[in-house]
Amino acid sequence: MKESYWGYLFIGLGLGIFAVILLAQNLTSTNEQDYHLTREDVKAAMLEAVDYGSFRESGKLVMSKEKFVAVFTRRFAESVPADRTYQLDFYDISEFPPKATVKVSTKTGEQVINDSVVDYDINTYLTAILETVPDEDLKKNAEVDGH
Repeated sequence: MKESYWGYLFIGLGLGIFAVILLAQNLTSTNEQDYHLTREDVKAAMLEAVDYGSFRESGKLVMSKEKFVAVFTRRFAESVPADRTYQLDFYDISEFPPKATVKVSTKTGEQVINDSVVDYDINTYLTAILETVPDEDLKKNAEVDGH
């Protein structure tokens, strides 16, 4: 009988700790999480927004501004939890060379510390530039490969 109470105690403590972890995870958002999510989405959106037709013709990377914003917004919305509000701001989007600056803003949940309410704003700025090998190296590599 005594051993069964110990089992109930451990199960109860485990469920309690699990509930506290879930509550803390839902109330907090870290700058590191937002940074990694923003970085991966910017990288993927820039590669998806490249106009490969103009790259084949001229050998220069040209990115569509509208496609970049649409792809980044879609990817970001698919990746974030639905219970948080994010604000996306786009600055200095350049088609050639492909460059974009993105600001992602969110707020942490309200937390009470010593009878005062604490609410933090988290702003993540990311500037990305898509680079390629210079034209001369492309031509030399194409000649060496036999194309």
